[in-house]
Amino acid sequence: MLIAFACVPLLAAPLTDAQKALCAKGSRFERAGWIYLHVEGGPRARGFQHGYLLAREIQGGLVSIRRGWERQTATTWESLVAKARVFFVPGIDAENLEELAGMAEGLEAAGVVTSRDELAVYNGSTELSGYWWPQELARIRDDKPAPRVKESCSAFIAIGSYTAGGELVMGHNNMSGFQDPQANVVLDIVPDKGHRILMQGVPGWIHSGTDFFVTDAGLVGTETTIGDFQPYEAGGVPEFARMRRATQYADGIDAWCAVMKTGNNGGYANAWLLGDINRREIARLELGLRHVGFERKKDGFFTGSNIAEDPKILRFETTTRETDINTSKVARRLRWRQLMAEYRGRIDVERGKAFEADHWDVARREEHPGGRTLCGHFELETESPGDTPFDPSGTTDGKVLDAAMARRMAFTARFGTACGRPFDAPKFLAEHPQFEWLTGIMPSRPTQPWVEFRAGETR
Repeated sequence: MLIAFACVPLLAAPLTDAQKALCAKGSRFERAGWIYLHVEGGPRARGFQHGYLLAREIQGGLVSIRRGWERQTATTWESLVAKARVFFVPGIDAENLEELAGMAEGLEAAGVVTSRDELAVYNGSTELSGYWWPQELARIRDDKPAPRVKESCSAFIAIGSYTAGGELVMGHNNMSGFQDPQANVVLDIVPDKGHRILMQGVPGWIHSGTDFFVTDAGLVGTETTIGDFQPYEAGGVPEFARMRRATQYADGIDAWCAVMKTGNNGGYANAWLLGDINRREIARLELGLRHVGFERKKDGFFTGSNIAEDPKILRFETTTRETDINTSKVARRLRWRQLMAEYRGRIDVERGKAFEADHWDVARREEHPGGRTLCGHFELETESPGDTPFDPSGTTDGKVLDAAMARRMAFTARFGTACGRPFDAPKFLAEHPQFEWLTGIMPSRPTQPWVEFRAGETR
């Protein structure tokens, strides 16, 4: 395979023979806004390949996360890394730590200075900023913690009488701040132990984070965040480490869920939509802190729009008002139900693409791209159903697969927005100067086509 040495900073020193051996099985190429990254071997080798081949992108992600953290918290990034060494890093298993250490080596070889612990914090930044920090802020203010995780992501999985061929179909789009590290990596992982994984990811993350994956065990999965979630216990196993371990080692849905529940600390609480193409079943795992919801089906569907379906998680661990149609999560939940009913028996990959790009606002009862639509556009909202008018956030991609694609470890994806609407960052910032702090860290996203990726590609 071709090693893309040209992708690294120009100040990088030539690799030693030992470093070349570590990097020999790694490769990258780019297609339609995505970076396809292949890593292979033991954890140190996988990490080195990842760090070296994506050095520039990881460096940009670290700058973005650092600036966002320091603006949000009025504390330094270095202080977070120092604190996380005590309560966060010790919960990560040895294999994941070795992969992160290898990544730090690869980055250093490419001229980017970082550390294993900083990369661990970077991988767990969603958990730390959205779950741990609200508790810290409440302690500082002598107040109650308030949820800080935004409503984000629209997902579905269907099987049986709901799909055109009776086998599963799954789709997901990611919603995030446009300044966040771009989830534009298709990561093909061939570990020396466990299962091969093809998943969406972020440069420098050893998990997915968005999430969308397929493995050679016949497992597929995605998630949406449980909105308005409050409880968190520092310690335990960070969510990103559990997700990666479950996806690499699980042979079925039950084994995957068991790993996710072990050491659960409430961080990055998600509703996971899972499928097993060999057993022809789908499931939903809602992982709160004190309460867990689980359901499986061989005929039916599950959708995700950031509302907990399990009544105990909904009532005891969130503050969601599940009937407020003016909120994004409730409007999108209703839209999913409409689409599942309308297209029952006809859901396939092409309709999945259309679902993820859908702009029907159920509150307005009209086509109106905005914060309440499955393809979210908070940046267009004068009176936002989120936190901030014109907030530069929303849908940044779309991904869909069916059972036939999963068997060959493939999925189709569109980067930018699921609907194809472009985002011009300089124009947006000129029109909305209240967000000037994002200058230099928020990229534009041009219209991109839907493209297919599969495990084992080389260009």
